[in-house]
Amino acid sequence: MISAQNLRQEAEGISGKLRDLYRIIHQNPELGRQELETSVLVERRLLAMGLRADRVAETGIVGLLQGGKPGKTVALRAELDALPIQEDSGLPWSSQNPGVMHACGHDFHTAALLGAAQLLSAHRAELPGSVKFFFQPDEEGEGGAQPMIAAGCMLDPPVDAVFGFHCDSQLPVGSISVMEGRICAASNPFRITLRGKGAHGARPQDGNDVIVAGAQIVSGIQTIVSRRTAPTEPVVISVGTFHSGTAGNVLATEARLTGIIRTLGGEVRQQVTGEFRRMVAALAAAWDVEAEIEIEESYPGVLNDPAMTRLVRRSAGELLGGNHVLSGRTPSMGTDDFGYFSRKAPGCYFQLGTADPQWPERWHSHTPQFRISEEALPLAAALYAKIVLDFLEGK
Repeated sequence: MISAQNLRQEAEGISGKLRDLYRIIHQNPELGRQELETSVLVERRLLAMGLRADRVAETGIVGLLQGGKPGKTVALRAELDALPIQEDSGLPWSSQNPGVMHACGHDFHTAALLGAAQLLSAHRAELPGSVKFFFQPDEEGEGGAQPMIAAGCMLDPPVDAVFGFHCDSQLPVGSISVMEGRICAASNPFRITLRGKGAHGARPQDGNDVIVAGAQIVSGIQTIVSRRTAPTEPVVISVGTFHSGTAGNVLATEARLTGIIRTLGGEVRQQVTGEFRRMVAALAAAWDVEAEIEIEESYPGVLNDPAMTRLVRRSAGELLGGNHVLSGRTPSMGTDDFGYFSRKAPGCYFQLGTADPQWPERWHSHTPQFRISEEALPLAAALYAKIVLDFLEGK
């Protein structure tokens, strides 16, 4: 089978195509469940390689490469959707869609996965098994992993292992960070609606102030983290929106708050959501306002299988060099629905460095200035291909 050195050389040979593909996707971002043009682009590229391409979950695509020899099936995943952010990166290939931007690297992931498909398809005759390429919609929204699974992406043929990565603008190009066990948080988005009695701003005693109640709730729920859970247990509660009122001299009758609870899952997830309901209800009652509390059971978190994590480390070590394979020490409190895939088959999700040394400020994802280094594209494609080959060969 192809060596790591040759695989890297082949990836460098298509680096120009990967760069052009990445820029096309970056310039034409689409929000979750609206990735119509992006999915058409992916479908056409897969078909041009002679691969099967099936549409699932409306805008999702599953590519299938059947090797020339019998064997197991491995899946690789990328996301298609962008974010509702106005780009301010200064890149010549910035978004042409006002208010929408690939600010999380999903364009990079998609281009890299298509690159891996091209590398592997060139060796399909000697491939001992099959490869599925998951191009998933709506990771940033309600989640596209579950609808893809419901549509049968993990079956026919059944997936034996699944891998994914996320670009990391804080890590240098040519490096990865990977750890086993729980690596991403479980999430519980919430909505709180407060209803009270309006009044003139000069006579607050005549009303029940939902804004004051809401402000107390914003502050109060933080004590769940500081006083109701162990200091060694990662928990984050964030309020992202607070909407209320129509005029500065009027006590509002309704307030709406939205946010998200992040834990590492398990018992603490149930504990925190229970404490959240209790505290919000108690604080609302203290101000004599009605509280409607909605908490969603969203992404389950990501759990890396020990054996698949060791495989990624070995593959990356051969391709990038052992000193470029970093061991993560703490899980991320970010969320990702890759966890749904890795609950169905052993998997590993890792971080891949995309920090460009020419940019002294390494902008984080989900910001208008977010950037990635295109130099990492062939490395990402080659690493995905290397992981596939090593898994199918039983390394």
